[in-house]
Amino acid sequence: MTVTPASSNTPSTATQPDAMKQLSGNFSTFLTLLTTQLKNQDPTSPMDSNQFTQQLVMYSQVEQQIGTNDNLKTLISQGTSNAAAMTAGYLGKKVSVINGNASLTGGTATWTYNLAGAAATTQLTVTDSHGKAVYTGAGKTTAGNSTFTWNGKDNNGNQLADGTYTLTVKAADTNGNTIDSPVASAGTVTQIDMTGSTPMLVVGNMEIGLGDIAAIAN
Repeated sequence: MTVTPASSNTPSTATQPDAMKQLSGNFSTFLTLLTTQLKNQDPTSPMDSNQFTQQLVMYSQVEQQIGTNDNLKTLISQGTSNAAAMTAGYLGKKVSVINGNASLTGGTATWTYNLAGAAATTQLTVTDSHGKAVYTGAGKTTAGNSTFTWNGKDNNGNQLADGTYTLTVKAADTNGNTIDSPVASAGTVTQIDMTGSTPMLVVGNMEIGLGDIAAIAN
């Protein structure tokens, strides 16, 4: 059971000092030019003070924005650390996944689907990670939970590679009305992937988000 370290997805902290350094350099140049202008201005036609006052305000606003960006980076970093600590608690736990995905591992993938009522016809379709249908077949028609274990072979009998596959269930009654048929799978969390912007739980050969978890068990 491992946690994959997160890679930084936020701008480097080196950006903050560089931006402040550049702003300070520009401000120093501005003050030098302003001082020179004041020393050499025509007393009978003095400079318009509003012009350089507006520039001073602009520099102040830029400095505040740089500070705000730095604070946002700190908050993002803290949020990532908190997410890592929270998701680490899922390691070794068995979770129920409700997005229809399951991991084909060692040539076996298992789903559970629930028919809201008795069906006249039930069609099971398995698609790969690219959305291509690789298997279709008839499912059970009784109301309630049913389990479908797939051997990883397509309709031509070819053994497919392990990975993430999705089961879709389409059921209809004798009048052709669609019957609700949610799909779930289960597996044990073996890793936490923190390399992206949000933590992902690794179950078998698939990654799942926290929002796709319906239940957790030891």
